[in-house]
Amino acid sequence: MLRKVLINVILIIIWFIIYFLQSNFFNWFSIAGIKPNLFVIYILFIGLFGNRMMWIIYASIFGIFLDLLFEQTIGPNLFGLILVGIIATFSDKNFSKDSRITIMFMVLISTVVFEISSYFIRYILYSINVEIIAFLRILSLEVIYNILITIIIYPLIQRFGFYIENEYKGNKILTRYF
Repeated sequence: MLRKVLINVILIIIWFIIYFLQSNFFNWFSIAGIKPNLFVIYILFIGLFGNRMMWIIYASIFGIFLDLLFEQTIGPNLFGLILVGIIATFSDKNFSKDSRITIMFMVLISTVVFEISSYFIRYILYSINVEIIAFLRILSLEVIYNILITIIIYPLIQRFGFYIENEYKGNKILTRYF
């Protein structure tokens, strides 16, 4: 029980670090004005290694918090992060978390789904103009940026992730296949 509380405290601290990096640090290191979306990588990580209830709670709380900070209404980030959690749950059951290529592919799919869903919800809520070329440029740079960051930090993600998985899911490797 104490380990689970400690894991959740560490996850909340990591979220604040990610928020600081996203809002401050990557303003200096943007590529053509595009920053990575570390929140997508983070919810994907929680969805892959934690249990279902864990990613639902974190995606909901962080999505609402991000919408309150950066949007005029609640919706785009919340819905996008929940979709990323669904992708993570599907990927956890069907793909290996040991391969960097697989993780990079998951980050690619998650980033694309998050951005398309967020763009679509903003289009519905705010009646913004659809600029496909600009959106595709932003999306492609963000995907590349997210994949590069994932390659760099994946050993840390994997080590901490397997610790979380062991604590929340237990060592049920054989029961997954039978």
